[in-house]
Parts: sequence; C-alpha cells; structure tokens
Amino acid sequence: MKTTLFLLLAFFLLSAERCASQEPKSKEPNMTKHAHTNHLIHESSPYLLQHAHNPVNWYPWGPEALAKAKKENKLLIISIGYAACHWCHVMEHESFEDSTVAKMMNDNFVCIKVDREERPDIDDVYMSACHLSGGGNCGWPLNAFATPDARPFWAGTYFPKENWLKVLGYFRDMQKNEPNKIEESAQAISQGMQQVDQVPISSETITAKPENLVNATRNLIQIIDFKKGGKNGRMKFPMPINYEYLLSQYALTGNKKALEAVDVTLDNMALGGIYDQIGGGFARYSTDPDWFAPHFEKMLYDNGQLVSLYANAWKVTKNRQYKNVVDETLQFVERELMDQSGGFYSSLDADTEGEEGKFYVWTLAEVKALLDDRSFKLIKAYYNLTAKGNWENRQNILHITKPLAQIAKKQNLDLAEAHKILQQAKNQLFKAREKRIRPGLDDKILTSWNALMLKGYVDAYLTFNEPHHLETALKNAHFLADKMMSKEGQLSRNYKNGKASINAFLDDYALTAWAFMALYEATFDEQWIEKAKLLTDFAYRHFYDPRTGLFFYTSDLDAPLVARKKELSDNVIPGSNSVMGRVLWKLGHYYDTENYSKLSQKMVQNMSGAFIQSDQPFFYANWLSLYSEMAHPPYEVAIIGPEAGQLRDEMAKNYLPNVLYVGGQKEGNMSLLKNRLVKGETRIYVCQKRVCKFPVNTVKDALPLVGANLTVTPR
Repeated sequence: MKTTLFLLLAFFLLSAERCASQEPKSKEPNMTKHAHTNHLIHESSPYLLQHAHNPVNWYPWGPEALAKAKKENKLLIISIGYAACHWCHVMEHESFEDSTVAKMMNDNFVCIKVDREERPDIDDVYMSACHLSGGGNCGWPLNAFATPDARPFWAGTYFPKENWLKVLGYFRDMQKNEPNKIEESAQAISQGMQQVDQVPISSETITAKPENLVNATRNLIQIIDFKKGGKNGRMKFPMPINYEYLLSQYALTGNKKALEAVDVTLDNMALGGIYDQIGGGFARYSTDPDWFAPHFEKMLYDNGQLVSLYANAWKVTKNRQYKNVVDETLQFVERELMDQSGGFYSSLDADTEGEEGKFYVWTLAEVKALLDDRSFKLIKAYYNLTAKGNWENRQNILHITKPLAQIAKKQNLDLAEAHKILQQAKNQLFKAREKRIRPGLDDKILTSWNALMLKGYVDAYLTFNEPHHLETALKNAHFLADKMMSKEGQLSRNYKNGKASINAFLDDYALTAWAFMALYEATFDEQWIEKAKLLTDFAYRHFYDPRTGLFFYTSDLDAPLVARKKELSDNVIPGSNSVMGRVLWKLGHYYDTENYSKLSQKMVQNMSGAFIQSDQPFFYANWLSLYSEMAHPPYEVAIIGPEAGQLRDEMAKNYLPNVLYVGGQKEGNMSLLKNRLVKGETRIYVCQKRVCKFPVNTVKDALPLVGANLTVTPR
C-alpha cells in the first residue's frame, strides 16, 4: 500500500516541480461583493482571511471542524501556508477559487486552513507527515490528508489544478474502496513521528572543551561557497545563526577562515538582489546561488537576525557597507513593518497584483525617465540595468557586481561625487516606487519574531550607540510585556486588532527571554532580566520534559495534537531548544545559581551527539554556540557607578561574544553587584566564575582583561 502512495506522491511532486518553473497566472482583483463566504471570515490571520471568500468551505483549525469530520466520517484536508507565500497564492487562484475543485473538496472532505506562522505546531506535525509519507518535495502550501481524528496519512505541496483533482479523486476512492490502506498508512506515519524526536539519553556528564568544536567548525566552513558566500547549493537562505557562530569562533580562537566565511557571505548578500537596493531589507531567500534573484517576500524574522549579524560583523571589520545595511534595514522595518503600538508586523508579500516581485523591479526606460543623464549613466552601470532586462518581462532586479569606485573612475567622477549622485538617484527611485501598488502586508504581530527584531535593535544600539535604536527597542519591549505577557509569565503567540487568540509556543518564550536579557545589558534596568527569568520559569513548568532534559514545543496547557513534538535542530530561525539552552546558561550566571546551569548542561549532554560530530552542522549552529559558551566560560563584567551606562556603551562597541554585562548607578539586586559601589567612582569589575580581578576605571584597561586582543582593519 505504501508503495502505491509513494509512487503517487513522486508522480505529482514531479509534475508540481515542473509547473513551479512556469510563469504563474495573475491573480484577479478582489470583488467588493463576494459570492462565497466560509468559516474563516471570523479569523484575524491575514492568510486565513485571504481564503475567507473561496468557494471551498474552509474551517479554521479547531473542535468544530474535527467534530464535523468524525460525525460525517470524512477525511480531512489540512492546507497550510502563510500570507507572503507566492505559491500559496497560485494554488488558491488555480484551485481553491475554482468552483469545480471546491465542489470536489466540499463533497468529500472537511477542509481546514492553517496559518503556519500562527500555528507552527500544527505545521510541524503535518510537515513531518509529508517527509515520512515519501520524503519528496515538501514545502508551502502544504496540503495534508488525514483521518477524521486528524492522523495524517499523506501530504504534498503545490499541485496544478489538474493534478490536485486527481489527488482528490484518488483519496476519495481509496476511502470508499480501500479504507484499510488509509488506516495502515496513518499508523505507520504516527509511529514514525514518535521516533523523529527521539533523543538518546546520556548518563555521562560532559565537559565542554574548545578542541571539541574544531571538527564541527571545519565541517561548517567546508560547506561555505567562498566565491559568493552562503551554503553551496542552487538556492541560498541567509541562515544568520551560522555566521554568528563563525564570527564568534574567529573572536575566540582567531580562526581567519571563519571570518572569511562571514565576510564573503555578508558582502555578497548586501550586493545581491536578495537585498532591496532601493528601500533596504532582505528577502527570504535567493532562487540562485549568487543571491541575485530573490523570492521577494520580506520576513520580519530574517531582518531582525540580519540586523544583529551585520551589526556584530561591523564590530569586527568596521566595514562601512555593514553599517549602511543596518541603517537601511531598520529604516525599512520602521517604515513598513512597525505598528503604532510598538509591535512589528510579520511580512510583506512576494506578489503585487498577482506578479512576483512587481513592486521591486524596473525597466530601463522607467529608470531613464526619472533621472538626469549623469545619474542615469551611473545607476545603469552600478545596478547592472539593461534594455533586455535580467528578470521577467524585460524587467531588472537591481544588483551590484562592481565597486562604485571602479565605475566612478570609468565615468571620470571622483568617489565622493559618485556617492552623492548615487544617493540622490536612489532617493528619486524610492519616491517613484512609493507611488506603486504595494505588496500585501501581513499585519499580525508574532511574539517570537518581535523578539528577534527587538534583539536586532538592541545589537544595533550597542554597536552604533544611536539612541533612537534603543528607544525603538524599549517601545517594542514594553509592547511585548504589556500586551503579550501576563503577570505570571504566560505569553500569547499572536496579536491583531487589539487581541491575542493563541497560547505561545516554546520559541516565543525562549526568544523573548533572550531579547529581554540583551535589553537588560543595554539599559541596566533590572525589570528586563526579571521578566526573562519569569518567562523561563513559566516555560520550565509547562514545557519541560524531565525524561530527555529538553523542552516540548507546545505547553501542557494546550489541547494535544496527534503528536507532541520537540524542535531540536536550528533552521532559518534558531531552534527553540537551543535558544532555551542559551537562556538557561546565561541566567545561571546572572543569578549565581546552579539550577539553570545544570538544566542547560543536561540539554547539551543529551544533544551533543547530534551536533558535535555532525556532518550537517549547518542545522545545529546555535547548539554549537551554546557549547562554545560552555567551553569558553563567560567574563562577567560588572560596571557600577554614576557613569556605568557610558562605560558599558563604550565597551560594548567591541565584539566580545563571551562577555556578559551587569551594572548600574546603584548596586540593585544582582549578586554580581553586591558590595561593589564606591561613592563618586565608576568601577569595572572583570570576573570569571565569580572570581574577580582588581577593578579598573577605564574601558581601555578592562579590554585586555577579557582577552580583547584581535586587531581590526577598517574596510
């Protein structure tokens, strides 16, 4: 039976892959009067609302749909996507807006729509089913078939209309004629999902040593494309946590190849089409190995992490381009993704008027009409514009292949003049672009993604000491604390139209605690470290699995799914368990207690077999960062006195990955600050494992005490 299902999967996925290279049809504009309205109309998710007027009788995930399936003995179709997803729009237009397809779905199935960003727990279950039912091409839209009690038995991704109708007919007939085959597959997949998250329990206490990271670091470096940056392959995702790890290894060990991997990646990303050369900010990934042609959707989580990465890399290299990327990306975020409440929206769509990337690309004639001859000549050469175009329909994706100095010399311009012309031309193009129809905005606010952006603002502040960055960070932090967090430390996942409707998941707790700890270091305001502790304690009570020493992704307060899963690896967002491990490790130092540290050590103990010798370190980089923090015990830098904030800001401009800061003008409640205040003086105490060196009064004297000895050559 499974062989039959697998062959069907292979046939349709190959068909889908061929179709994915074709130009999609334009999506028709929404009508003011709707012929159909389904159960999604009461939801707040922009993705679900996009489907609220499909003729498909969609339900949101919940007891009503599940009860209907059981009562009528109908199979479930669980279709999962997100608002910025290009191929989700294509399948909606081709199939879910089609009355013939809708009738087939409505008559034979109970149809559920899920926003994967609101409900990553559901997405994880059915994405796992997709891999287990064939191991083929799994992505979004994800279309899973399940028994009436929600156990998946098969799943796939995008299907053209004809293929989708065949899939529907196949499973309709199977339920009527061979229901035992569906049950057999559902049981096999359920058993497989139970095994996916199995973690070997180690009774051996590990001692983290720097030398144990050598092989993992080398393996990670070996899969880097040292010509264009990023991981070798036909498509490239930013994966910021990998380069954060490599940057730290350069600082801690002097591994120059690690820094080279970071530099070549950040340089080429900033030059490519994946970076919005006119408006700032990064798209989700590039569809080619050169960072040239992006999948044009812009996600908050990418941009938050990339701001942190470029800011930290600037500390090491003083590369002016990196500061420019940080500045432009934060301007983009505030301009297009920031709510007046202080929260950040989730994403911008890849499509405008049904065309992917339409908002961002240019014909040569459009650019020429906006600029004077000298500006046009420079922009044409700098951004590689041609009359034929380098994208669809004679359009151009702006990208850079030659330094401005080289182009300026060829056009008999001095560099300063070329910079001025370039900036003026970019401003003109930006103003013209602002008049275009904009990509769709997903204006739901997600806690974990906001935490990543909050951390980005904190890192930008600590790097460049621009007060506005800290002001924005504080506004967002107060939003999270006031709107998303209870007094007991319970978080909500989502927020829209003044309300939250979903309990938070482990990544929400871990990343928010991580961001609040960073904000404490940037402000020395103890409310933020106390909130981080409160969140961590709540997560321990409701997510912790004492058998494995790891954390479930869902809490024990939520209605169970067919499997309660753990997020073990790192991906485009660092995994929630690895982040929680780092939070616990750091809290152990802040609060001088072994409880947090031992929990973190147990997590590493049971996961180390997966990441220390892994031939896939690209998916365990945050675990490697945690192990590195244990192998290189942090310096606890206590700064106390009237100028504590100024000295902290001065010291934090240096890249010191194994330093944590505590301090303030008064001693406060932190044990590291007790009995350290000397009236009229500001002192810096450099400690390690609670053993402190003789205090100093200047950052210049403190830096050698934390091993800051790498020289920087500005670029």
